Amino acid sequence: MTATCPSDVTIGGAESDDAARLADIWVDLATDQRAHGSNLLPAENRNRVREAMLQHIVTDTVLVARREGTIVGFVTFGRETEHYEQDVHRGVVHNIYVTEGNRGAGIGAALLARAEAALSEMGVDAVALQAMAKNDDARRFYRRHGYHPHRVEFEKSTESDTLTTGDE
Repeated sequence: MTATCPSDVTIGGAESDDAARLADIWVDLATDQRAHGSNLLPAENRNRVREAMLQHIVTDTVLVARREGTIVGFVTFGRETEHYEQDVHRGVVHNIYVTEGNRGAGIGAALLARAEAALSEMGVDAVALQAMAKNDDARRFYRRHGYHPHRVEFEKSTESDTLTTGDE
């Protein structure tokens, strides 16, 4: 699938001056994900995310979409840092987000395609990403772009009445 962006949107690398704006947009992303069951605390992680964005900027593993000079979306990515030997070299898309009012125009698809191309240039054979199980829009988006489930993560509260302790 070829991704085309609106003609007034550019995609490129980020500068260190963008870190604060990227952290603010990440807070919006994390806030949105709370509706889908995410446990991340948006505002409480803003400073940590700002530092992570600076690292992504230095390592050229963040791309931003700009409209009229304003960041309207971003994607962060990198090589998987698994410690086990595998038969593929995997890349990971950590976060992708397009701001409200800029969605549905191909910006997210273009960001994803550019991140995949960058990962391919890094020598990865496969790209992995995660979406919240309850985020149907994100899951549809990724399926449209050729992604399919590879691993499934399960979670349960310790307050559950079905908690097992293994001493039965």
